Parts: sequence; structure tokens; C-alpha cells
Amino acid sequence: MVKKSNSILIKNGMVITVDPDRRVIMDGAIAVEKDLILDVGETMTLEKAYDADLVIDASKMAVMPGLMDGHAHAGHSLLRTLGMHNEPWYKACNDIYAQGSTEEYWAADAALLNLERLKFGTTCGISFFGGGDSIMRVDDPKYAAKHCDMAEKVGVRTFLAVGLRREPYPSIYSEWIGDKRRDYTVTVEEQINVTQKIIHENHDRGNGRVKIAVMLPTPHPERAPIVGKELEDLKYRAKLTRDITKKYDLMLTMDGHNTGTIKFCHEELEMSGPECVYSHSTELLEEEIRLCAETGTNIAHNPSAVASMIGRCPVPELIDAGVNVVMGSDAGAPDRSFDMFRHMFQCMRYHRHHFRDSGYLPPGKVLEMTTIDGAKAFRLDDQIGSLEKGKKADIILVDLNKPHFYPLNMPVDKVTYFANGNDVDTVIVDGEILMRGREVKTVDEYAIMEAAQEQLEVALGRIDITGLFDVTKNYWGKSHY
Repeated sequence: MVKKSNSILIKNGMVITVDPDRRVIMDGAIAVEKDLILDVGETMTLEKAYDADLVIDASKMAVMPGLMDGHAHAGHSLLRTLGMHNEPWYKACNDIYAQGSTEEYWAADAALLNLERLKFGTTCGISFFGGGDSIMRVDDPKYAAKHCDMAEKVGVRTFLAVGLRREPYPSIYSEWIGDKRRDYTVTVEEQINVTQKIIHENHDRGNGRVKIAVMLPTPHPERAPIVGKELEDLKYRAKLTRDITKKYDLMLTMDGHNTGTIKFCHEELEMSGPECVYSHSTELLEEEIRLCAETGTNIAHNPSAVASMIGRCPVPELIDAGVNVVMGSDAGAPDRSFDMFRHMFQCMRYHRHHFRDSGYLPPGKVLEMTTIDGAKAFRLDDQIGSLEKGKKADIILVDLNKPHFYPLNMPVDKVTYFANGNDVDTVIVDGEILMRGREVKTVDEYAIMEAAQEQLEVALGRIDITGLFDVTKNYWGKSHY
């Protein structure tokens, strides 16, 4: 028996490895030393081989890789449900993110966002630093620093996507010192400089758990032709963005692709490739599916998002063409959550209903989309996304000792069809136990929730809140708003 320091032995679990052989070990164990997985196998074998500092009995639990979230937004977690009935949601995002937010707002949001991911077993996710219609807080690096501070404290892996906001340029921002507001404009070049400062100050901090990605607002030539000077200006902004991506070897992500936009970005902006993760991607052309396959461009599918109600991401067609597709939450607002189990279930139902065929997107495939395929999209599949010897010890334990899981068998089907985020018992990242018995070890979750409530109320005091809390006509008793 080998004695290992700073070691953990997880035993007696139903281990879903998602390794190249897709092994499911019904009485399985995992040996961990420091931040790495030493071994994965039968409990009897590993118990004899390793003498660990800590032994975790995973009886009646599924042991699996931490989940991946391929698309979300920072800022949104404090805006849940607001404005969704009378459509001032985008206005609230725009007003708060650019004019009404402070360092404290972004810290409170980041803490709540990453806490929710942690509690639900998502050990790695990406978040655009803003949203609405691509309103990014890139006037000053201090705001992103606060986000990264809190992400590092919570302890899960995170990618913060920063870059140019949507037009107009120069863009108007506001800074608050107490109750005093100062307005100013920020040019494209200044936003690019801030983006690079954010990268320099935050990329790979927290022992590599906090990383930065680059984003660009998705152009929409399908709405109105982009020609002449408008196209020249867009190509200039795209080149600035590509240059940063290449200089620092970062992921490039874009929000809200639909018919024709991937083709446009490939042909006009030279934006495609394995470093790219494009979200939503609804109603794609057959040519665009082929382009993604040929260039290695990744797609983030968000089955619970509004975009997926008004259009369909052709996930089965993309997968059959050889495209890598990762599951995304689209954040915790206005009407969804960071519960990736919920999105896995929604994904299966969504596409099966479309094809009127219950065979589409088997449980194993949607679990791959939320683990190893997500790791591939983040270019981390050599480190995380599966339980294999030599990979990082990013592991979650799902408590199956509950009525909705019994009888205990077929654990992959059980976690994809029946689990929800509240069934996650233990979360380990880099070999560090962040949560056990649903008790978070890294932060005070109740203090985080109190801070979130306080910062939202302060932010709302700085903007026009007309309609944000209104319940629309026909909310009760009718079939449609």
C-alpha cells in the first residue's frame, strides 16, 4: 500500500468516468493526490493500493466529472425575473451595467454566480462581463478585478469574457463615488486597452482557475446589410479583437449567432476556428454547419434560453457533422438557472420534440456535452472533463439516496433524467474540497446572498425602474401574456 500525503480516496461510488472507454464502475473508487487523479478503478483494488489522508465513502452516490457551462453572463444573477413581463429587461441590463453598477455590484454578482455554480456541481464555466445587447463593463479594469476576486474566493474554474461592447462608439459609462455620478465616454481603442489590462491583471490567477476570454458582439447582417464604412469599421474592431486573441492565445466567444452570422464572421471577419465558441447558433444554414466542422468552431447550446424558443440550434445535425457542442445555461436570469442538470434534461426533450423521435440525444451524449465536450471547447480536455489518471481532480458526488433515484441502477440515466443541482453533495476542484455535505467550505453563502440583495437595491436606486416589477396583463387566467 502506497502512503500519499495531501491525498483523498473516494470509494464505494458509482463512478461515471466519461473517459475514452466511457467506463461506468458500479463499485468504483478514485485516488487523488494534491490536485491530480492518481488512479480510477474498483474500490477493492484502490483500497489495497492507496493509504489516503482522507477517505470519502461515496456509497449510493454517483461520482462524476464536474459539470461545464459553455455560455453565461456576469451581472445577470442580480436581475433575476426583473422586467421579463413587459420587456424592459434589456433596458435594465444596459442601464445598470454601463451606468448604474459599481465595483461592489460586480463583486456581489460574481460571488452569487459562482456560488450557485458551485452548489449545483458546475466546476468550470464562462461568463460574459455584462450582457443585455452586449453591454460590457470595459471602461475600467477595476470592475473585472472585483469579479475575479470573488470567483477566486469561491474556488470554481471560471472564464471571464471581456471585449468591445455594442455600438455606439464612443460609449457612455458612469462612475459612482458615493451618491455622486460622473459620466464619460470611452472609445473603441480605450476599450481594447482596458481589455488587455484585464488580461494582464487576471488571466491565470487563482492557480489557473481564473482565466480571461475575449468576446465581440455578434454582427447581424440578416437584420440590415453591413456594407461600406459600417463594414470597414466592423472589420477594424474584429481585427483588434483577433489580435488580442492571438497575442495571448485566448478563447474567442460570441453571443447570439443565428442564420447567416457564422458564415458572415468566417468570410468577412476571419473569425472561426477551434479557439471560437459561438453561443445559441439557432437556425443555422447547412453551409454554416459544414463551416463549423471544417474549421473546428465550437457551438454553445442553451436549450433553456429564449433564443431556443424562437429558433432551434441544430444540435443533432452539428454533432453528426463532427462539430463539438457544449451545453450552456445562458446565465441565471431572467427566467433560468445555473443548474446544468436542468439544461441537460431540457436539451433531450427539446430536440426529441422537434424530431418527434425519443431516440435523439441519448443521456450519454448530453452528459458528454456537459463534461468532456465542454472541456474541449475550453481547450482544457487534456486536464479536466473526465475522470482519468493524470487529469486534474475536478470531481462531484451526486447523492442518489433519495426517492427520485430509486431503484439504484443505470447511474448515467439517473443523473441526466432525474437529478437536479440540489442533489450535488460534494464538489472538489484541483483536489480541494469546496463543498461537502452541501456545506460550502470557501465562502459564507448567507453573507453572499445578503450582499446580492443589498447591491441590487442600491443599483436600482440609480436607474429608471419603470416596469421592472410589473406583472403584465393576462398574467393570471389567460393562455398568453
